[in-house]
Amino acid sequence: VQLQASGGGLVQAGGSLRVSCAASGRTFSNWRMGWFRQAPGKEREFVAAITWTAGITSYADFVKGRFTISRDKDKKMVYLQINSLKPEDTAVYYCAADASIRGVLTPDYWGQGTQVTVSS
Repeated sequence: VQLQASGGGLVQAGGSLRVSCAASGRTFSNWRMGWFRQAPGKEREFVAAITWTAGITSYADFVKGRFTISRDKDKKMVYLQINSLKPEDTAVYYCAADASIRGVLTPDYWGQGTQVTVSS
C-alpha cells in the first residue's frame, strides 16, 4: 500500500485548502482512510476518517464543521477540505489507511505528509 499526500501550502487565515491523498497498491473495500496532523512540538492527532465502501465519516471534536473528508473510489483519492483556516491549523497533514472499519482508527499505513502553514 502506498499513500501519497499532496496539496499543502501557505494560506492566509480565513482561507481554504484541500489536501489530497493518492492511494494505491490494493483494493480498499472495507478499509478506512483517515487524516492526522502533527503541529510543531505536539503529538500527532486524529483529524477525520472515512470508510472506503460506504463513505461513513467521523471527525475530531476540534474540527467543528470546518473540515470535510471525502473519497473518490474510481480515482483512489482521499481528500480533506479545510475551510476558515486558523494559524493553529498549521501542521503536517498525514493520510493513513486502516484495514479495519471498527474501533479507533489505527493506521496500518501512513503517507509521507504534506505541510499546511496558515499565516495570521
